[in-house]
Amino acid sequence: MAKDDTRPIILKRRKKAAHQHHGGSWKVAYADFVTAMMAFFMVMWILGMDENTRKAVEGYFTDPTGFKKGYGAGQSPVAIGSTPLQMKEDQIRIIIRGAEKKAFSDAAGRIKHGLESQRTQLGSAKFEVTVTEEGLRVELIEGAAEGQFFESGSATVTPVARLGLTIIAHELAGLRNPVVVEGHTDAAPYPGGVVYTNWELSADRANAARRVLEETGLQAGRVAEVRGYADTQLRRPEAPMAAENRRISLLLPFSRAPESKSAPADSNRTVAVSKSP
Repeated sequence: MAKDDTRPIILKRRKKAAHQHHGGSWKVAYADFVTAMMAFFMVMWILGMDENTRKAVEGYFTDPTGFKKGYGAGQSPVAIGSTPLQMKEDQIRIIIRGAEKKAFSDAAGRIKHGLESQRTQLGSAKFEVTVTEEGLRVELIEGAAEGQFFESGSATVTPVARLGLTIIAHELAGLRNPVVVEGHTDAAPYPGGVVYTNWELSADRANAARRVLEETGLQAGRVAEVRGYADTQLRRPEAPMAAENRRISLLLPFSRAPESKSAPADSNRTVAVSKSP
């Protein structure tokens, strides 16, 4: 019998591999790139802060539950006891104060630039913009000319004062701090009797300035207090009748960290004249 030389036919099916560019390796590289960019922008942000704020941020990221800084005896406050110390309130104030001081400085520069750009219309009117220990303070100060900001002996706002307050309101609208409006007079007694005095005049002028601010851009509710000081806080105590004593002062105070429960109450708080419609 002849031998059967028929060989079985074997079919081999090969599975096509997916293209390499459909893999997930690029996602890892992209994630590393995004992480590096985030770290870069964070470093640039921190470098723009003042030295005290940078130290506070450095201490926080070194140990979020407490700062590893040596004190008089060379001991770390974190190493004392079994419970890490929480971030101190003064460190929180440093961070908040640093950010606000930069915002105030930037706003002061913009206000000065805006006022100078309108110097032709403002004439010789004097504005003073400073960042003090209290916060951002903007003052409209009467000069030698009578009635630059208010008509003599009244709370009627002049066009110069309205223009200046409009420029100021536009910049203050970009901040979030409350605004305190203060009115000051010189020591000259108000003519016409004792019914209406410098106390009423200073408060009425402060309220008139508040109304202009709110009409020209300052958000409703931003004014926290309106104060009338009469001649009790003279700018030039050695010259009580000087024109510089007559002024409107706008104060944006620094924010404050939550007070400790054991902190004493502030006994020197100024009593404010309530806002009038």
